Amino acid sequence: MFYQRPSTRAVHPAARMYASECRNGQLGRREFLTRATALGVMVPVAYGLLGLTAPAARADTPVRGGTLRIRMDIRAQRDPRSWDWTQLADVCRGWLEYLVQFERDGSITPVLLEDWEASDDATVWTLHVRRGVTWNNGDAFIAEHVKANIERWADASFEGNSMAGRMSALAEDGKLREGAVEILDDHRLRLHLSRPDIAIIANMTDYPAAIVHPDFTGDDPVATPIGTGPYRPVSHETGIGAVIERNPDHEWWNEGNGAWLDRIEFIDLGTDPSAWLAAAESDEIEVTYQTTGDFIEQFEAIGMPSSEVVTAGTIAVRFNQGQAPYDRVEVRRALQMAVDNAVVLELGYNDRGAAAENHHVAPIHPEYAEMDPPEFDPDGAARMIADAGLADHEFELISIDDDWQAATCDNVAAQIRAAGLTIHRTILPGSTYWNGWLSYPFSATEWNMRPLGVQVLNLAYRSGVAWNETGYANPDFDAALDRANGIPDANARREVMRELQAILREDGVLIQPYWRSLYRNARPNIHNAEMHPTYEVRYQYYWKS
Repeated sequence: MFYQRPSTRAVHPAARMYASECRNGQLGRREFLTRATALGVMVPVAYGLLGLTAPAARADTPVRGGTLRIRMDIRAQRDPRSWDWTQLADVCRGWLEYLVQFERDGSITPVLLEDWEASDDATVWTLHVRRGVTWNNGDAFIAEHVKANIERWADASFEGNSMAGRMSALAEDGKLREGAVEILDDHRLRLHLSRPDIAIIANMTDYPAAIVHPDFTGDDPVATPIGTGPYRPVSHETGIGAVIERNPDHEWWNEGNGAWLDRIEFIDLGTDPSAWLAAAESDEIEVTYQTTGDFIEQFEAIGMPSSEVVTAGTIAVRFNQGQAPYDRVEVRRALQMAVDNAVVLELGYNDRGAAAENHHVAPIHPEYAEMDPPEFDPDGAARMIADAGLADHEFELISIDDDWQAATCDNVAAQIRAAGLTIHRTILPGSTYWNGWLSYPFSATEWNMRPLGVQVLNLAYRSGVAWNETGYANPDFDAALDRANGIPDANARREVMRELQAILREDGVLIQPYWRSLYRNARPNIHNAEMHPTYEVRYQYYWKS
């Protein structure tokens, strides 16, 4: 594990304000850590501002060696900035590392950076590049390489590049703005944002932000595995499995930081959890990528304890506003009104989480604004659909065959049907579903957690961005989101977030039924393999006893 370098610079004034709010009970500790560390406050310093000592590292002594077998979907690889599933990153994170990473306690810690600092108005950010890092081809890792990656991220012309939206404060006309990144020396660079953006560092924790070598020009990081991490790929077969092994020729990493395992095997067993359980019983797998529903207890019963984490992960049952009849707000609002989100949580996800409010901002997000529950009125929904001239219309809800997603959509459809409307359920295997998921009129998508609410809204609902799967475009929403991005104080930002949450609900953008608790099961002899809020499988730090 890497840590920030000692620093004598002043603590960002906003961090001191956050600490005061946390001590006064106005702010949770997790929220405080996310806010403070995003501004470059070291984790020990952040805890110190609360009068606490940072949790100590585990006393267990890691054991080097062994092979770990993980159940995980294996998807076709492509350019990391266009990754849209965490599994793509989890295969490659053994050699493609990140500048920073998001921790289970809510803090943001450095990896390829040693440190960073923000100006008081969050428009100027100075990044300190970790010294002594080398690529596995022998090149030194320097500030110019960070700039090269930011330039790639800012390129909006690259299809599917969700990082472009995340880097918009550094861009102009769909590419990196001249002067936006200033190289100070080999180990320091400065970002000059066109507007305040308190999410800029948090955005670098997201899985498409993997750091590639400046010479990377392909679309497959497995085929050209130049990276800074301690592992290298052996094989990768979509839908079957992947294997990586420790790279004995890449010594800079192996200084007691991790890379304890010799080999990691990822095994794709499809979407049926009963197949995962059978594989565990026959000792074919030792860790699950995630476990859902009744299978959590079934894995525990065969000697694989579970770890749980509360997240802002969710499922978005969304309408494609580019297709009739979902181009009509009254139709979308009516379908929302037909669904009781608490019932979907109970019957679709075994009540393992919290009911949501149809606006995709979670109570654990620092700037979440409390609202009344969404309106549930099945009779009113039926009247609205009749008034829209669609009383005889057959709706269709499409989902993947993944167990919990199918069960969730089954319950959404059942409630719509109970309101007197006609709806057909279509369940597709993943290989079929993902070929056309952006074109379905009414379907569901799993969404990962992001540390900040504004990150989610920027990614999913800003007009024209790569991951806007609803086709939603509202200039008033975009303008309010711009204001929110520029407010470092989460309490002040909350007032704008209240406006954003209300706009999304009033426009009937999606049925978003619940926030998920996530679970992972692992053999007792697998250490450090607890479930991560964003599904990360950080096998660099796992070890077997």
